[in-house]
Amino acid sequence: MDSQNSTKSSLPQNLNRLPELARNLWWSWTLEARQLFETIDPTLWFLTNHNPVKLLADIQSDRLTRLAEDPSFLRQYSAVFRQFDEYLANKKSWVGTHHADLTKKTIAYFSAEFGLHASVPIYSGGLGILAGDHCKEASDLGLPLVGVGFMYPQGYFRQRITPEGWQEAAYAPFNRDESPIHLAQTPSGEACRFTVDMGNRRVTAAVWKLLVGRITLLLIDTDVPENSPEDRALSARLYGGDQEMRICQEILLGIGGVRMLRSLGISPSVWHANEGHSAFLTLERVREFVQKGSSHAEACELVRQSTVFTTHTPVPAGHDVFPHHLMDRYFTGYWDQLGLSRDEFLRLGDTPGSHSGFNMTALVMRLSAHVNGVSREHGRVTREMWQHFWPGLPTDQIPIRSVTNGIHAPTWISPELHHLYSKSLSPTWTQTCDDPAMWQRVMDVPDHELWAVRQAMKRKLMGFIRERARNGWVHGHLQPSQVLTRGTLMDPEALTIGFARRFATYKRATLLFRDLERLKVLLQDRWRPVQLIFAGKAHPADEPGRYFIHEVLSFCHDHKLGGRVAFLEDYEMHMAKYLVQGVDIWLNTPRFPLEASGTSGMKAALNGVLNLSVLDGWWVEGYNGANGWGIQPLSEQADVQTQDHHDGEQLYRLLEQEVIPLFYQRDRDGIPRGWLQMVKECIRTTAPQFCTTRMLKDYVSLMYRAATVRMPATW
Repeated sequence: MDSQNSTKSSLPQNLNRLPELARNLWWSWTLEARQLFETIDPTLWFLTNHNPVKLLADIQSDRLTRLAEDPSFLRQYSAVFRQFDEYLANKKSWVGTHHADLTKKTIAYFSAEFGLHASVPIYSGGLGILAGDHCKEASDLGLPLVGVGFMYPQGYFRQRITPEGWQEAAYAPFNRDESPIHLAQTPSGEACRFTVDMGNRRVTAAVWKLLVGRITLLLIDTDVPENSPEDRALSARLYGGDQEMRICQEILLGIGGVRMLRSLGISPSVWHANEGHSAFLTLERVREFVQKGSSHAEACELVRQSTVFTTHTPVPAGHDVFPHHLMDRYFTGYWDQLGLSRDEFLRLGDTPGSHSGFNMTALVMRLSAHVNGVSREHGRVTREMWQHFWPGLPTDQIPIRSVTNGIHAPTWISPELHHLYSKSLSPTWTQTCDDPAMWQRVMDVPDHELWAVRQAMKRKLMGFIRERARNGWVHGHLQPSQVLTRGTLMDPEALTIGFARRFATYKRATLLFRDLERLKVLLQDRWRPVQLIFAGKAHPADEPGRYFIHEVLSFCHDHKLGGRVAFLEDYEMHMAKYLVQGVDIWLNTPRFPLEASGTSGMKAALNGVLNLSVLDGWWVEGYNGANGWGIQPLSEQADVQTQDHHDGEQLYRLLEQEVIPLFYQRDRDGIPRGWLQMVKECIRTTAPQFCTTRMLKDYVSLMYRAATVRMPATW
């Protein structure tokens, strides 16, 4: 990390805390801190994709010297650091005020991915973004949480679209010197290292630390000299490799994560597994208790009572199942330390549908007393999926709860709306996000002000799209036809529909193209034009998903659609912010009931973008008939073709008869009053209910508090 030290030494003395701020991600959700970095060099801030560590590494020293003598900048600098220091002092946190006993506990939060900022590319999609928002909110509320994940030196893949419209996966090495990470140290001051046996070999891992406001995220990295080249690559990529690579990563995350916390002197009271990837943490904790003299049954009960498990997917393919021969390879000898025979051990991962494999969700379900889905509807689906664990118990009594996801509002709000909310709702609105009374005031915001802000956000999105296309063309990355398919012909005045998410087939990205002639009429209406923006990656191994992207690209190339369909390459957090803030409609068309939650729609709603979605996941709870549009799905029993036809027909009907007429119904000032009424209702009803402030408070009251209480056996 020598370059970090050189940055500090070249800084003027009165600006020497800038690297400290750049290396705590608090700045990423604090508007004043972001504005401070932008003031240093607005062009460089844009070119670094808002990465202050890279900004400080690349900035000219004479620019810093001038700023050190600029009274206006120094006032801005002092104000931000006063805010930063007060935040870290944590004098009046929500947890400290309402749950003071929890401040002395530690909650370990395990996740295979964390989406915190584009400069730390250790996430692929919704699961990671949710984990990142969870950490930020834990920091805001004063919850003593420590995150456990992977460093991923190559991150998730970068998406490249060929001129023929096919997704290719490229991996770029992650430059640690341009990200806010440090090496983690043990209590004695040495660099933290731990080892895990992988079959007949021993793997060593280093640990990196990332500061997220008041909390710490610890990241496992096997790229160390002690390991073989194969083992150095174990933590290289997120969701890369085959099943063997996957089981090794999950051993590292679960078993290794527990050992890492021990080596750092951290003793959690609550262990939260975010999805089944970290399920092996339960086995390692059982092993610890058995080695200290507990029986296997006693150890399981102690682990169960202090383990929280959140499941995120009702899709069977989303649950890891490892074949028994791999379990034999990596756990022979380990099950003896649990006090189990091979057959008893394998039964821990048994489900009626996977006798030939070890199901990670089944394992963590058996060893967690506190299980939840991520929306009310997903909780219901999950209880049905796993009811065989509780034979004879009515479905509604199965002990799987739901805590509906939320989003971290300060991270996802546009700067323009942030200012409007600060003026119209409260200067400290981000600190009381879950207060419905405060959001009621949005109904009094003057229409012209809200419309002006929404239009400015849309123009910003169009500028971002054009700049990316121009950049690709200048650097020779794009063919002329690709420049057009990237959205350069988009019209800032037209009704703009956004569809951005993982390209899994059940999300039905191509539903809107079922009736091309009908769609052309909508897109090419001279007086009421509509345009579509798509973005998203398919998992490199998901061939049907890659084909869906190819199909969408073929529509982008179709000149008969008038340049009104665009696909934006390499969807990630930075782009996501422009999209959820800048489109008019957020489209979500999952096949019912496969959407667990769908947090991107919540981000759009917070920014005054109306949802047009199948009534699944969070939208069943959010939709009230006046705050967006809902597609009523057929029952789960309907076959795929019938479902798709039914949902497609509803989608066209809503667009033709309700959405488009309302958007283009303007008064003399050119303002769509009816549309804005719906926007206000959308913000008023969804913002307080679907924020992480409400979500984390639910986790504390429903899950974390219960997990700190040791009760007699109930299983």
